[in-house]
Amino acid sequence: MLLVDSTVWIDYFNGIETPQTNFLHRTLDKVPILVGDLILAEVLQGFRSETDFDSARRLLSRFTPTQMVSPALAVQSARNYRALRQKGITVRKTIDSLIATYCIENDHELLHNDRDFDAYQEHLGLLVVDPESET
Repeated sequence: MLLVDSTVWIDYFNGIETPQTNFLHRTLDKVPILVGDLILAEVLQGFRSETDFDSARRLLSRFTPTQMVSPALAVQSARNYRALRQKGITVRKTIDSLIATYCIENDHELLHNDRDFDAYQEHLGLLVVDPESET
């Protein structure tokens, strides 16, 4: 399954064209998409108007919801973060470590536009979608 990071959803809802939003647009009805609770919160908290909030909530509810964090995943996320730190790599946001670890542990692909995930892909096996690929 495909997990779409908040960086892509936010650009998508703001009408910003990137390789990632174009990929998302092409695949919305073609591939199973997960919406994690952490990502749902990040995306929805950015809407200023109630109308936009409700529209986004309705669209996101079309996809498979998932609870992303458990105590075991939190511990593994900390391990992953520490492993990257030992390589001299600092991940800027804890939530990105949780998202990356969730995908790694569950063999889900991640569609993102955030450099924090690059180290997880390079060093820890995070599966990342190539937005230039055709579906």
